[in-house]
Parts: sequence; C-alpha cells; structure tokens
Amino acid sequence: MEQQRITIDDDYTGDLSDSDAAQRRTVPGATIIKMSVGPMDNNTYLITCSETGRSVLVDAANDATRILQLVEEQAPQLELIITTHQHHDHWFALAEVAEKTGVPTAAHPLDSAILSVPPTRSLEGGDTVTVGNLLLEVIHLSGHTPGGITLALKEQDENGRVHLFTGDSLFPGGVGKTPDAEHFTSLMNDVEGKLFARFPDDTAFYPGHGKDSTLGAERPHLAEWRERGW
Repeated sequence: MEQQRITIDDDYTGDLSDSDAAQRRTVPGATIIKMSVGPMDNNTYLITCSETGRSVLVDAANDATRILQLVEEQAPQLELIITTHQHHDHWFALAEVAEKTGVPTAAHPLDSAILSVPPTRSLEGGDTVTVGNLLLEVIHLSGHTPGGITLALKEQDENGRVHLFTGDSLFPGGVGKTPDAEHFTSLMNDVEGKLFARFPDDTAFYPGHGKDSTLGAERPHLAEWRERGW
C-alpha cells in the first residue's frame, strides 16, 4: 500500500490544534514548515532556502517515521539537525532521524551531554549556521535549561523581518518553565535583553509547543511576567 503524503497547508496560521496537517509559511528567501509530533504536541520546524533547496531541521522531537517522511518529501537536501535544548521531548526522534538521514547534528555544549546523539557541531551564542543562502544566528538563553538556544532567521528582502525559533524559552504568554527563582531571573533577563531589546515588534517567534506569536504582541506583558515569577 502506497504511503500517503504528508498534507502541507499553505494557509499559515501557526495553530496546528485543529488539523493533522503541517503548515508552510513562505517568506522572502525561505520556507518554514511547522509540524506537531508526539503526545506532547511538540513542534518540529523545517527551514529551507528557497533558492538552493538546502534545509535545516529544528528539534527532531518525536515520531521519527513522520519526520523522516517530511524530510523525504520536502527536504532532499537536509544539511543539519539542531536541538534547541536538552529536554527529552525535543529529541526523542533524534537518533533515528540522524542515523537514517546521515545528517550531522548540533546543540549547545551545556545541553549536549544528555542527548541521544553526541552533536557533530557545538552551537554557542553568536555562532551562525549557513543553510544555502540563509543565515541563522544562534542566541543562547539560559534558564529553562543551561544550554537553551534560539535561532534567528532574517528574511532576504529590504524589510528583513526576523523569525525566531525559541524552543521552550519563550511562548505566547510567558517564558518557559524554570526550576527556581534564580533560573527564572536568568531566563527573563536573557529573553528581555537578547530578544525584546534587540528585535522589533513585527519579529515572529516559533516555540517548541503550541501557537506562534510576535514580540510586539508579548512586549506589553513583560513586567507582568517578571512580577508573577513565571
């Protein structure tokens, strides 16, 4: 029996809760496919350079079979698998996907020891990842885990809108869960200083679970998040 292709919805909303389909956003120079996988509804992201067809996968979180099918159908030139942080639900499928694609992997060194695959490449704050003509900047956000990273992709046009892939460090409505007040303060400081203070309101961000948002939609609530402590 022939395998049914993964449905890709090009009417991008960032909300995957009402459909099993993946969604594709097309921006100047790139496409972003968002797919929900596994029992915790983790988001996995496939970022592809429109001109060269080269791709990077962000968080091989779960359901290796489905991720491998997505790669086969949409990313024949996959070059790298990046893990945003050490929590198991974000790399459950990593070993199988890496083995079957033969693609190298990358993560921050502070989070790499627990991963199922030792990263081929270490990614620290300020590093860049080249994918075809695309450039992803690595931003280190410490607090949810020691080595959490966000990836910043800038559109290739004169406006240059930025897209942030934030793992579990930033969500609509607040920052990611932290074990104590000290780690919360660390994460809030990093999120405010490295994301909100740097990027404009139209910056889109894509978390490890659930819907997307923009920095502008969340900015008015930063003081509230800090006051409540989560």
